[in-house]
Amino acid sequence: MNHENLWAPWRAAYLRELTRKAEGFEEAQFTAGPFLTEYWEHPQDDGVNHVIYRNEQGIVLLNRYPYSNGHLLTALGEPRPTLLDYEPAQRAAFWKLIEISADLIEKTLRPQGINMGINQGRAAGAGLPEHLHAHLVPRWGGDTNFMSVVSNVRVIPDSLEKMAEAFRKTAEAMRSSKT
Repeated sequence: MNHENLWAPWRAAYLRELTRKAEGFEEAQFTAGPFLTEYWEHPQDDGVNHVIYRNEQGIVLLNRYPYSNGHLLTALGEPRPTLLDYEPAQRAAFWKLIEISADLIEKTLRPQGINMGINQGRAAGAGLPEHLHAHLVPRWGGDTNFMSVVSNVRVIPDSLEKMAEAFRKTAEAMRSSKT
């Protein structure tokens, strides 16, 4: 056969998680607030957790199960379920983190567009309904193809480690240009 393989081994963890959920594991296991417990409270693990940027209010990190290469998540450090549960100053800090995320995507990947969204509540698709966060997904013309439609599979061309390295390089350049 003359065909090419598309390798995306990091997707296996996602598929195993779906299987565990389907086999009756408690949903609480998957919504224990990893932004707070695993990421926010442990800055020493930013590298392994693919945290790209952090400030006093929140963090920007790579989505472990991206819709496209460079898919970022943005969250405040304090978990709250809805946007209006945050004070106005916190909402402003959240929006500032979203702006930083968009700037990182623009400068690192130069996409043709960016989808930005917040899924508030389980019915709206929130995977972590107790911790509001924003998704920023870089987009290019033609980036969806038959694989998504026919196989329900997304092809992500670069590893999370390579993406994190590229984003961190951009973040460092952005910090350096402000000093």
